Amino acid sequence: MASSVLRNLMKFSSSTNTSTRSFSLVASQISNHTAKWMQDTSKKSPMELINEVPPIKVDGRIVACEGDTNPALGHPIEFICLDLAEPAVCKYCGLRYVQDHHH
Repeated sequence: MASSVLRNLMKFSSSTNTSTRSFSLVASQISNHTAKWMQDTSKKSPMELINEVPPIKVDGRIVACEGDTNPALGHPIEFICLDLAEPAVCKYCGLRYVQDHHH
């Protein structure tokens, strides 16, 4: 079964008129856009903006990060363990969380 799927995919890819030229054209447009964005030093990068947000203190050992309270603006739920001493970082949005110790 897998070999027939592979054969069909190979037939499809050889029948379509895709070229490396069109792919390289898109890649150069992306890199040009990124280069323009990086040259504008008047604006902060997204990582600089997210690093300005102080770590969020949480009472428990586990936090569920959704990125935003509005599901349309958030990301998939990520459950983050806060057992380490340094802040734990959400892999989707970059928010940092720390466990709030009540000593």
